Amino acid sequence: MTLNEIKQKLIGLETLSFELQNGTKVPEHFHVTEVGVITKHFIDCGGTIRNEKVANFQLWDANDFDHRLKPTKLLNIIKLSEEKLGMEDLEIEVEYQGNTIEKYGLEFNGKNFMLISKQTNCLAQDNCGIPPSKMKVKLSEISNNSCCTPGGGCC
Repeated sequence: MTLNEIKQKLIGLETLSFELQNGTKVPEHFHVTEVGVITKHFIDCGGTIRNEKVANFQLWDANDFDHRLKPTKLLNIIKLSEEKLGMEDLEIEVEYQGNTIEKYGLEFNGKNFMLISKQTNCLAQDNCGIPPSKMKVKLSEISNNSCCTPGGGCC
């Protein structure tokens, strides 16, 4: 989800809620402690120099049980960030505290914003010798055709 997409979703919402993929909800008294831009300048294992830029939201579960962030307040925080930081319409990455600071993608299911697990990946698989994934096939699912029968001519 991009900044423009979340702004469109926030318009007209009465409540703001985030949920993990396993169904666990971020407590209602969470804070958005940061909205910013994270730029990553790196070299991959194949020697290619890369630049990535994301909009970053940090969610924090505080002991402030009376606090409820309204959609309009988050919309105002995003607009201020765009103005003061020059934020573009970037893909959003969300940081949330788990066993460590965990990073998530963001989607909307019509009611809640969903924190979508992110995975690491090799960006240079064609350059660093990782063999392509083999297709997994159950032998029981292979059709029995005449080619692989005795006298079928395949051997």
